Amino acid sequence: MKDAIVIVPYDPNWKAEFAEIGSGLRRGLHEHALRIDHIGSTSIAGLDAKPVIDIQISIALLEDLEAMSEGLASLGYVRRMDNLDLSKRYFRESEGMRRTHIHVREQGSFSEQFALLFRDYVRAHKHEAKRYAAIKYALANSHRNDRERYVEEKEPYIWDMMRSASRWSQKIGWKPGASDA
Repeated sequence: MKDAIVIVPYDPNWKAEFAEIGSGLRRGLHEHALRIDHIGSTSIAGLDAKPVIDIQISIALLEDLEAMSEGLASLGYVRRMDNLDLSKRYFRESEGMRRTHIHVREQGSFSEQFALLFRDYVRAHKHEAKRYAAIKYALANSHRNDRERYVEEKEPYIWDMMRSASRWSQKIGWKPGASDA
């Protein structure tokens, strides 16, 4: 049986956990990682979430992944070849490590910018964080053992927030800040 989807109250330790993991990634990947960012719900203060640290690593070209893969493997991360999203490469923790999802994307790509804009928008709009948490709790309750359905059902809400994020980004001239690690 697959792991059940469980949403937990925001944990302020998530920021420190990312800092520790991100620091290790920076030391291990050196110049291969152009950016290392804490993304996803655990990166947003006050947002209840699945207790998984999501990290985005930005690289120049996905085709140049060999050195990155070796570096991640040396740190205990395993590439998931079953990832169907061709806009990224996906890595997970080895057994016994803290649950971590690593998304490797090309710097400047739509998918890289999407993750950063979503994070920054929800960080700046606490009402969106509350709304998103309520949606996640409801979907986790109705799709507790069906991760694919849970993700699929979140999508319309995410796109709704991204329409607002797009307008917000234009008003403030948003661009990604400095890398988190």
